[in-house]
Amino acid sequence: MTIKLHVTQKNMLTTFQKYRLLEILPGLSIWVTLITALVLSVTQPLWMIYVVILFDIYWVLRVINFSFYLTVSWMRFHKVRKIDWKDLMRHELTDWEEKRHVIFLTLYKEEWEVVETGIQSIVDAVYQKDRFIIVIAGEERAKEQYYDVLEKAKVKFGEHFFDIVGTLHPKDLTGEIAGKGSNLHYAESQMKEYIDKQGWDYTKVITTIFDIDTICHVQYFAYLTYLYCTHPTPTRTSFQPIALYNNNIWDSPAPLRIMSFGTTFWTFMSLARQDGLVTFSSHSMSWQAIVDVGFHEKRIVSEDSRIFYQCLIHYNGDYRVTPLYLPVSMDTVRDDNWWASIKNLYKQQRRWAWGVEHVPYLITEFRKKGKLIPLWKKVKWVFLEWEGKWSWGCVAILITILGQLPMWMAPQSVRQSALFFNTPYLLGFLMKMALMGMVLSALLSFPLLPQRPKSHPKHRYIFMLLQWALLPLTMILVSAVPAIDAVTHLMFGKYLGFNVSQKKRKK
Repeated sequence: MTIKLHVTQKNMLTTFQKYRLLEILPGLSIWVTLITALVLSVTQPLWMIYVVILFDIYWVLRVINFSFYLTVSWMRFHKVRKIDWKDLMRHELTDWEEKRHVIFLTLYKEEWEVVETGIQSIVDAVYQKDRFIIVIAGEERAKEQYYDVLEKAKVKFGEHFFDIVGTLHPKDLTGEIAGKGSNLHYAESQMKEYIDKQGWDYTKVITTIFDIDTICHVQYFAYLTYLYCTHPTPTRTSFQPIALYNNNIWDSPAPLRIMSFGTTFWTFMSLARQDGLVTFSSHSMSWQAIVDVGFHEKRIVSEDSRIFYQCLIHYNGDYRVTPLYLPVSMDTVRDDNWWASIKNLYKQQRRWAWGVEHVPYLITEFRKKGKLIPLWKKVKWVFLEWEGKWSWGCVAILITILGQLPMWMAPQSVRQSALFFNTPYLLGFLMKMALMGMVLSALLSFPLLPQRPKSHPKHRYIFMLLQWALLPLTMILVSAVPAIDAVTHLMFGKYLGFNVSQKKRKK
């Protein structure tokens, strides 16, 4: 009887407790890395010097890999944007007129000027107005502003679309957190009723989820339709465009510009690699897939990437992301003063790093699937999410600070060794190699800049180049630190809600 009782108590770890253990591990791996590096720098500096050299070599290889795929993606981007996809779609496809587009725009306190430019870009990209529906998904917490925007949108743009539909997400619903994910979940459930009344085939409805400030390329929907119609399994893939943050970049502080271009070049590289490509920010997908997975999850912050993982798990690993080599442009998190802008950037980076919540989710859901999903796929996706957040939180600090610490702390016996004398030269060479990625990013940032406003002098281009000298500091203070902040909150069960990125344009 005693043995049975002991076994019962041993197995009484609840599902919540098991999940909490998984939430602790990613943050724990980062803190163990940083603390171990700090301790070894003091107690065993010679060991740490070897580790630093090996790590720098590894990172140089990563930079070379990044530069290669960035270049490949850049070439494809230039090729794609020269093509008239509307003409190609009409001449090469026979079923393009069967496809309908439902475009979700989530709204929360954004100014009409921001909404107006976004919808205008969709109007410019529409190729046949009776194929397009705009969904303005507002929040009851800001319903007066929602009604005002909806009315203005219908008056100014109503004739350009099949319909403009408004959905108002009720506040304080049980079983959800306030944010874009729960707003989308509610809007999608409302639109399912709408689409069912119309009698439309789910597989012929292409869904696009845009941030409210998104300005899309004029060929976006023609290119998307072409890819959808020519894809062998269009309902088993999402379509990811290039993410730019150009709408207000000329008026944004240098740290915001650097981090924005960093995100852009990360999406460039990811589009070319594809093996680890996940949906990010604005993207498109089949309405069939959204219905199959039960809409966007309503209790998470990182809804843009979570919807991909929902599909990956639902379809037993048979889901992917197709690169869409045209840009959509959004706003940086600029505010009216410099310090407020930096705080907004910190919060945005922390919210993005909160994507670490996918790690326990994936491990838990993959276990439930058993052998339905190949083991290598499970390991790949967990590793990519985990290693991505680990690198985000650790790399900049390891290279710039902890990488130098063993050289400062080394005793006289180590300082007299040949390794100690040669290490600075070796690390200097490796860092020069690593700078290749920064130089390439700096050069490629100029062709992506929108036209310089007349209010800005020509010498501002010089600042656009010199700003890249701030990259090491920026990578620590408004990238690595907020990432560590996010994983540490998850470690201790201090769950972050959805932080709405404040984005303001200069009047």
